[in-house]
Amino acid sequence: MVIEKPGLFVTRREFIVTMLLLAFVVVLRLGWEYRNFRHFIAQPFVYTHAVIVNTYPKTREGRTYAVLKLNSDQGRVIYTTAYRKDLRRGMRLYLQLLPGTKIGFRDYLGGMYCKSRIKRVEIPEPNLRSRLEAWVNRQHTLPMMRAFYNGIFWASPIPKELREPIARLGISHLVALSGFHLGILWGVLYGVLLWIYRPMQQRYFPWRHALADVGIVVMILLGLYLWLTGSPPSLVRSYAMLLVGWGMVLMGIELVSFTFLVTIAAVLLVLFPPLVVSLGFWLSISGVFYIFLVLSYCQKASRNLVALVCIPVGIFVLMQPLVHGIFGVTTVWQLLSPILSLGFIVFYPLSMVLHLVGHGGILDGALIGLFSLPKAGSEHLLPWWGVVGYGVLSLMAIWKRWAMGMLLVVAVGYVGYLFGYGKIFP
Repeated sequence: MVIEKPGLFVTRREFIVTMLLLAFVVVLRLGWEYRNFRHFIAQPFVYTHAVIVNTYPKTREGRTYAVLKLNSDQGRVIYTTAYRKDLRRGMRLYLQLLPGTKIGFRDYLGGMYCKSRIKRVEIPEPNLRSRLEAWVNRQHTLPMMRAFYNGIFWASPIPKELREPIARLGISHLVALSGFHLGILWGVLYGVLLWIYRPMQQRYFPWRHALADVGIVVMILLGLYLWLTGSPPSLVRSYAMLLVGWGMVLMGIELVSFTFLVTIAAVLLVLFPPLVVSLGFWLSISGVFYIFLVLSYCQKASRNLVALVCIPVGIFVLMQPLVHGIFGVTTVWQLLSPILSLGFIVFYPLSMVLHLVGHGGILDGALIGLFSLPKAGSEHLLPWWGVVGYGVLSLMAIWKRWAMGMLLVVAVGYVGYLFGYGKIFP
């Protein structure tokens, strides 16, 4: 007899009522944000503090300037231009923003361009993160490798010359810190701490629950890591999902369910309303959705088959129509993405250990060779109506096996077109 775990909601009515309440709160939060937006653009100028996240050198009419990406103290992402040459990532600015009616509500939520006047520049004092970045930098001679490792360790910006080969390899999701990275760290930390904890538990406190004791320590350590990275939004929401998921497992509630996914997405929208216009958020939700979809149809398959084949290959294939509705870059090297994603599970903690002992540059040669494989790519964008139709079919696949079959046929056929016919006749 198999005892099934209870779901998050006892009845469908409970789920619907909860979603309606959360949707109402999201609307209220967005209404408040819209009020703030109207107030913001009505001002002739606004003073704020902001930190430079990245700088993008530009040239126009023979004059060099920089586009600055800023994070304001109010949590806004702001893009502005500056003609000063002494501005660097990490500097703190006190500036006068000059809002205008050209700024839309969507831009206000997701990232707006705003003219500004820099009033003061503050050079930050060295802190723990800057010392850790310097420790990583000393182990590499090539700027590309420094940027790569600081990107996957501390969520530092990735330069364009590195982003392009990464995109052509189809591994952008491995470089942008997300729930995938937190999941790997959770597994490693939990495994190591459980190995230490288990003998003491068996001898001194056998009544204790290992998942609760070890889990809380791991969550604290991951929280410290989140603080070290500067708490980027993608990592904050992933941490929140991991925290809720851990709590649900402790309570014995079914975790792999679409009701859980919808609920956690709604809760995150309540907590962070700007996620409504966040492309990264919806892509991450889509990725988890397809993981759950694959798992729901592979319940009788062996765990090794699911972990090594069904999930990495299935998610890669099923995500292609959605991804190519937004990003058109296509190369045959992207077929390596499932293999590289599996390898990253070992590479990520291993590279951390190597940097910890001062030998982080050992794998630089292999990585440079990997990044140099895709020389160029072609552009293939799926029309919006194709993306919408594919999304509807994906939702139907939750309940209908025939819809899942059609979804696989469409996804596999599209992948065949992208990397077969589409490569021969771009």
